[in-house]
Amino acid sequence: MTETNSSTEPIGQNLIKLISNLCFSVFVFTVLIFTVIAITYQPPDPWLESAPALTKLFTETENATFKNDDSILKTGEDLQSVSAPAVPPALSVQPITEDVIQKSEQMIEKSEQMIEKSKEEDSNLETLKSTGCEDLQVVNCSNPRVLTTVERFNLKLFKSIAFFEYQAPVNGSKPDECDVAWRFRNKKEKSWRKYRDFRRFKFGIGENCTYKIVHAGGWHSGVNARRQRIRLNTTRTSGSNPKIAQPLRDEEINDTIPSLGSQMNFRKGRYLYYSRGGDYCKGMNHYMWSFLCGLGEAMYLNRTFVMDLSICLEGSYNPSGKDEEGKDFRYYFDFEHLKEVASIVEESEFVRDWKKWDRAHKKKLPVKKVVTHKVTPIQLKKDKSTIIWRQFDAPEPENYWYSVCEGQAAKYIQRPWHALWKSKRLMNIVTEISGQMDWDFDAVHVVRGEKAKNKELWPHLDADTSPDALVAKLQAMIQPWRNLYVATNEPFYNYFDKLRSHFKVHLLDDYKELWGNTSDWYNETMLLNDGRPVEFDGYMRVAVDTEVLYRAKTRVETFYNLTSDCKDGINTC
Repeated sequence: MTETNSSTEPIGQNLIKLISNLCFSVFVFTVLIFTVIAITYQPPDPWLESAPALTKLFTETENATFKNDDSILKTGEDLQSVSAPAVPPALSVQPITEDVIQKSEQMIEKSEQMIEKSKEEDSNLETLKSTGCEDLQVVNCSNPRVLTTVERFNLKLFKSIAFFEYQAPVNGSKPDECDVAWRFRNKKEKSWRKYRDFRRFKFGIGENCTYKIVHAGGWHSGVNARRQRIRLNTTRTSGSNPKIAQPLRDEEINDTIPSLGSQMNFRKGRYLYYSRGGDYCKGMNHYMWSFLCGLGEAMYLNRTFVMDLSICLEGSYNPSGKDEEGKDFRYYFDFEHLKEVASIVEESEFVRDWKKWDRAHKKKLPVKKVVTHKVTPIQLKKDKSTIIWRQFDAPEPENYWYSVCEGQAAKYIQRPWHALWKSKRLMNIVTEISGQMDWDFDAVHVVRGEKAKNKELWPHLDADTSPDALVAKLQAMIQPWRNLYVATNEPFYNYFDKLRSHFKVHLLDDYKELWGNTSDWYNETMLLNDGRPVEFDGYMRVAVDTEVLYRAKTRVETFYNLTSDCKDGINTC
């Protein structure tokens, strides 16, 4: 009996162990199945069954966009295709072997890897959200990347422009558009002045979650970014026409007449006063040569120059052929810049304060009258008079201002050419014309007029600037279908029609709206002329033509390019 009990006991124990292992195996598999189901289970939404279904959904939806809150609508590439591990269809009692245990451990390890991968995807999604990429479908104009994209685009496209002070972009007319304004200067311009442009940009999505510009509007197309103009007080002076609407003023132009201030300040000043001489109603080059002589002497004597803002425009600049008085200096030249670099006072204000002082005081202001230009600036250097008054009453040419700076005086009187710039209003027109051609143009200067008629001094000029000759010569120098600006004194507009078969021809008269009765120039010059319209005269045309010509990428001149005639006549080359 003892041997039998001892021989059967191991069999019972082994059976118990086998049952225990079987139960444990069932438990392990049950836990594993629930774990896998918990990880891989998705709601039975037919739209979310696969990545292809998502792709189809969003490509068929015209305006699918991302929400700004935490409800993120993922696109197809955001969903990684994950296949769930196969679950055994049925469980059967099998002996627990090393292989079974090893497979169980592998399945548990794979489940952990799936959990880790899911966490990694969530982390990547958070990173994507932090970069703002989900917002690119709707262009947010206040996003700093919008402005950065515009800046890079401009630098790449406009090589001849220096950009300054971009304004914050604003919304355009459509959800994918932004209007952007900035200040700039053409690199060929010597002055410090800045100009404004505002354009409309259409955005798309580029690589690596970036914006790209799909389309850029032309000059001044971004009207929503245009700065508001200042309307002056509508109260008119008694001499003005009350029926004329008050025009708008460009606040970037400050050409108001400076005041001398108190009478005591006036008395402490030292002035150089030139009476009107024979330079009046002469050509503009003559005027500038004489004006800068007087200003140069005032600087040499360390005095304030008394200047007359009224200019007489020579008849050659006027359609009537007659001299025209009463033109304002500020129509043609930059008075704001002149005030900054030189000490000046306007003549009528100076004379008014002078008379006011003499009426209020028994002791008159000390005045040094100089009746001849032969009295040199050196002789006046130590004069202590409040006013040095040069009078030009002699007959021509002894009554020209520039005579003061001739002879020995020329050695130490320097004409301050840096003080005389063209009017900012005229330069705004130059910038408009250049901007409308996107700063990408060539130009030709065609001199005709009286010179083409004078066969004695310019025997070949007329033939060398004929329409056929222009076509033949310009085709050899300028690429076909380039923007070609023609700066010319030829009055017949259609004279250059043959060029239009080879180039995109632009003439000054193509831009008449820039000085027409709805233009900024028209409104601003009316302010200077007490509400009366100002004519866009011949000198203004020459000034604008010249400055546009200077900004061309390729410049062709009449003399030395188009003709062998000399600029100043025969035998002067």
